[in-house]
Amino acid sequence: MPAPVRETLSKRERLCAKKDIEELFSKGRFGVSGCFKYCVRMDNGQDVHRIMISVSKKLFRRAVRRNLLKRRIRESYRRLKHTLPEGGGLDILFIYNTKEILPYSEIFGCVGNILRKTGNGDKR
Repeated sequence: MPAPVRETLSKRERLCAKKDIEELFSKGRFGVSGCFKYCVRMDNGQDVHRIMISVSKKLFRRAVRRNLLKRRIRESYRRLKHTLPEGGGLDILFIYNTKEILPYSEIFGCVGNILRKTGNGDKR
């Protein structure tokens, strides 16, 4: 019996190096979808897709609420990352820009829309 596939979000899938973040901002394309603003860089030179999540302190002063939203966004991405095409990694920055805490189902839908757009090569 084969071992079950773990759908985790590994350290390699997180965008955290300052140089890589600067490249994302300089070479990436920005867009808006639902409750998110996002930035996508098509070819990051890696074999893995990487993400970064931002929830503004101006919108949510309490860290508990910011962390809740980050967990929901991360889980949505984790469950949908298999929809992205294989080969040639993407760098994606998700910026949450709504003043209210949306339920997980709405966040899941917004993240799905962004991944569909970026997976098809749409750079808007």
